[in-house]
Amino acid sequence: MFKKFETTFAGKSLIVETGKMAPLANGSCLVRYGDTSVLVNATMSKEPKDGIDFLPLSVDYEERLYSVGKIPGGYIKREGKPSTKAILVSRVIDRPLRPLFPKDYRNDTSINALVLAVDPDILPEIPAMIGASIALNISDIPFDKLVAAVKVGMINDEFVLNPNLEQREISKLDLTVAATDEKICMIEAGADQVPDDKMLEAIKCAHKEIKKVCEFIKQIREEVGKPKAEYKSFTVPDEIVNFIDMLATEKMKEAVQTKSKTNRDENVSKVNTYVIEKYIEKYGQEEYDINKSLINEALYKAEKKAVRSLVIDESKRVDGRKDDEIRELSAEVGLFNRVHGSALFTRGLTQVLSLVTLGSISDEQTFDGIDEEVTKRYMHHYNMPGYSVGEAKPARGPGRREIGHGALAERALEPVIPSKEEFPYTIRVVSEVLSSNGSTSQGSICGSTLALMDAGVPIKEPVAGISTGLFTNNGDTSDYTMVTDIQGIEDFFGDMDFKVGGTKNGITAIQVDIKIDGLTYEIIEEAFARTKKAREYILNEVMLKAIDKPRENISKYAPKIEIIKIDPTKIGDVIGAGGKTINKIIEETKVKIDIEDDGKVFISSTEQEMIDKAINIITSLTEDVELGKTYMGKVTRILQFGALVEILPGKEGLLHISKISNQRINKVEDALKVGDEILVKVIEMNKEDGKFNLTAKDLMKV
Repeated sequence: MFKKFETTFAGKSLIVETGKMAPLANGSCLVRYGDTSVLVNATMSKEPKDGIDFLPLSVDYEERLYSVGKIPGGYIKREGKPSTKAILVSRVIDRPLRPLFPKDYRNDTSINALVLAVDPDILPEIPAMIGASIALNISDIPFDKLVAAVKVGMINDEFVLNPNLEQREISKLDLTVAATDEKICMIEAGADQVPDDKMLEAIKCAHKEIKKVCEFIKQIREEVGKPKAEYKSFTVPDEIVNFIDMLATEKMKEAVQTKSKTNRDENVSKVNTYVIEKYIEKYGQEEYDINKSLINEALYKAEKKAVRSLVIDESKRVDGRKDDEIRELSAEVGLFNRVHGSALFTRGLTQVLSLVTLGSISDEQTFDGIDEEVTKRYMHHYNMPGYSVGEAKPARGPGRREIGHGALAERALEPVIPSKEEFPYTIRVVSEVLSSNGSTSQGSICGSTLALMDAGVPIKEPVAGISTGLFTNNGDTSDYTMVTDIQGIEDFFGDMDFKVGGTKNGITAIQVDIKIDGLTYEIIEEAFARTKKAREYILNEVMLKAIDKPRENISKYAPKIEIIKIDPTKIGDVIGAGGKTINKIIEETKVKIDIEDDGKVFISSTEQEMIDKAINIITSLTEDVELGKTYMGKVTRILQFGALVEILPGKEGLLHISKISNQRINKVEDALKVGDEILVKVIEMNKEDGKFNLTAKDLMKV
């Protein structure tokens, strides 16, 4: 049955329609926010997926170019693989929802957000996030948590909820917050060095609006929600849990307490082998084969319990660090001569090699998507191969995790990248993760900052990144222990990965992953304080000792780029018919030339001599003939009464026979021939037709 619900959200009308589209989905809703419309469907498999110990949830945010009135470019004329933006939005929708599902639920669950129409002033990701919550709540899928999301901008220190296109362009903050009516579930932010206290204030502002939307979702669920379906629970039986716990937990505590990850893995493996042998000894091989997956999960829980008990009950971290202590750090720059910039950043067993390439403006990335952004001149890419975690697996293209981590590092550094006018280069940074044991994305931020400075990029401020972890007492957020610089095992068994990148002045990026039902303001405030202290330590004690400022000169192997400004009306003169003129310049000088609509011309080459030559040609093409000015011209044609002399490209003047020399000349050919270069002066100009006359008297000796 068709139902329509409406409320006011951040000053605009939010309309939700149910019962009209996608009737076979477990839960479906059409969300209209202004002229932006997103159809969100949630579906669940009838049977659970056996042999797994995680929630098989997939989230797909699908962009369609018809939503903005475009036909896809290229030959195929239909959308292909998801854009980077679509992948990032899918991750943002997934992160707050995943921890809110029942822990023992294993049915395949899919959320699909299809963007149908886009108003440039209203980004579709927020309606998609709200729609995902509604679709799940009104479905029979076992999900009943009220969760919503909102974006926050900041203009002149004032917060703006769900800013429009014009506001987004001048905002110093791009913050996305997802929350229940009680706690914060997800934070994703890019910011222009926003202070910690201001960021917390923005999160609180977002939460206030989210609570209203949660109440709206509750009303929809009460009116059209389906009864929740029963599902097969994958909780490990108490008998197995107690048996494993009795044998493993204390041994696990001893096993995990070492600084060496390799030794820790070996110790844990020995405990697992011991427990399995004892289980087979008591219950038999057949019983073990039947319950193998449950036993493995119980062993995982025993290791988790051991790590959490050490941190919460005994105030011990597995490697012996204090709760605010950072692992051993090192940094090195300038590792490869031929690379434009490079740096190696190491924190414990996390090691990232970042490399910078500088290119011309034409190397900018172009987009064919639903966003207003069409080009990007700063790019950050992240790769994490199997060897970084000691796994033997073939290299494949980047997955969602790699794309997400690269985007986070890019977002952290973007506010400090110089403008095109200050530094007329396209900049690409690639972070190669050589070893991973926690928070490689933050290591990428540190390594990339160093590599950019090594490349001579005049960044506004150096940026560092660090993460904090959280261990609660059975999810009780009033009883917790927080630790700084989490390594892999603390990430796996903890309740939070709170990643913050920033400068000495403020935050530039945030990404928060949690495994509980949310965070309190107090936890967030402490996380900000810890990450700020850690960032400053990493900057001052390690990074700035490796390189304290950007190099004054770029690599000799990087292209040199110069900018000149021409009259926009003369752009056609430089390009020529069908590009003939500009192609001739490029062929002659071997430079790259990029011309913008405002008349800026970017000329790049590894050879300064060729850049100068190209500048001279372009300048002469766009220069106007000046009365009284002297030029070195070339004779292009001999006439009976004089000669035509080209003084600028395509601009010829008449040199009358009487003006060639101070002496009398009977025939023009006696003094000049085609191709001769001659110094001439402009003595007359006709403003109506642009024709001009020249003289060589007193300039040429015959």
